[in-house]
Amino acid sequence: MSADARAALRRIPSVDQLLRRLVDRPEVRGIPRVRLTAGVRDVLEDERRRVMEERVAPADAETLAARVTELLTRQGVFSLRPVINATGVVLHTNLGRALLSALALERLACVAAAYSNLELDLATKERGSRYSHVEGLLRRLTSAEDALVVNNNAAAVLLALETLAHGKEVIVSRGELIEIGGEFRIPEIMLRGGAVLREVGTTNRTHLRDYADAIGPDTGLLLKVHTSNYRVVGFTAAVSSRELVELGHERSIPVMEDLGSGSLTDLRAYGFPHEPTVPEVVASGVDLVSFSGDKLLGGPQAGIVVGRRALVARLKKNPWNRALRVDKLTLAALEATLHAYESRTALATVPTLRLLTEPLASVRRRARRVLARLRPETRTRLGARVVESTGEVGGGALPTVELPTAVLALGASAAAARTLDAALREGDPAVIGRVADDRLLLDCRTVLPSEVPALAAALAAAATRL
Repeated sequence: MSADARAALRRIPSVDQLLRRLVDRPEVRGIPRVRLTAGVRDVLEDERRRVMEERVAPADAETLAARVTELLTRQGVFSLRPVINATGVVLHTNLGRALLSALALERLACVAAAYSNLELDLATKERGSRYSHVEGLLRRLTSAEDALVVNNNAAAVLLALETLAHGKEVIVSRGELIEIGGEFRIPEIMLRGGAVLREVGTTNRTHLRDYADAIGPDTGLLLKVHTSNYRVVGFTAAVSSRELVELGHERSIPVMEDLGSGSLTDLRAYGFPHEPTVPEVVASGVDLVSFSGDKLLGGPQAGIVVGRRALVARLKKNPWNRALRVDKLTLAALEATLHAYESRTALATVPTLRLLTEPLASVRRRARRVLARLRPETRTRLGARVVESTGEVGGGALPTVELPTAVLALGASAAAARTLDAALREGDPAVIGRVADDRLLLDCRTVLPSEVPALAAALAAAATRL
């Protein structure tokens, strides 16, 4: 290192010098001292690197303090924070999937702020079961004999495999060996659960005789997996749940169906294709059915298992169940969500169902309300107009369904669209859209009515970057 370089590095302010400049600034008030110090160190490290690589004079203390302020302001006090979902994907996994209902939020706050009877039988003062708060609801809604809730559907499948088929063969159609987001693969889940995979049939065609021929003395379970995130079309054949149940009961082998998204509501009246509901699958005689809580159900993240009492009891007694169990907050939100179904108010109060079934005309009006809040010159600068498009259900549910929607199309060029996209993601709240055909599209199906003012303000701010 040259003498000039050493001299330049010595002119860079110390950590303490920058902290003294920052400590009273309103922009960083509320940020813990430890994080403030870490921000200072990061900025100083970047400055040392810049001085050495570019052979330039260091910035003064005021400039560096401004960089720290900008860095910490952009990061915010909390990393996990709300965003405006303008992607048009209702169950967007990266954005948290299902929104909770007002009642679920109320119950969350109520249970979180006080002690609760989570595992206490108030009548006997003896230890109770945390599952008792939702078991009755799930039995009534699905007509199953018993129910269990774990932390997600992958955990539900893993628990069932480990309990019912550890060291035994599990027969699955080759066309149902799915992979979903997060590298959840049925063959690998089986391996972790100690089960031995036995594939039958082909990718596009599996017959009942394929299962029958594969059953042997080591068979522990017949597993049917709903292909929730893709469809095989054309020259296909699949075995129905009822047919598989008849075979399983004839050979005294339990049958489980991983229903994936799992809906309690038949949405055909709203133009959706038929999707087997949980009650339908239970009615077919399947011994165990597993599904997600935060997809089509519209509740918190959870893996729900319903089915025959004797089998569910075995899952509850498995030591793994304690490792996979849900906490009081999940149970509070799930109980409120299930209550909406039992009281037949779910279509009106569960946000996922409202977003999926909202008429196009209503979505279009919301898009126009956003546009109406912008000044004419801002609309011109953004190149903003309302156009019709299609969105997605998301979350691996109903993959072939295109939701008719209205979007705000922005940006007169690909460069402008990218600039707006970056600017909106850097805002508070961040706005997440999608870039297509050199335009930034903000899909208003997934923009909540209460978010219209904030979205308009974010657009006005982003327009200044063009």
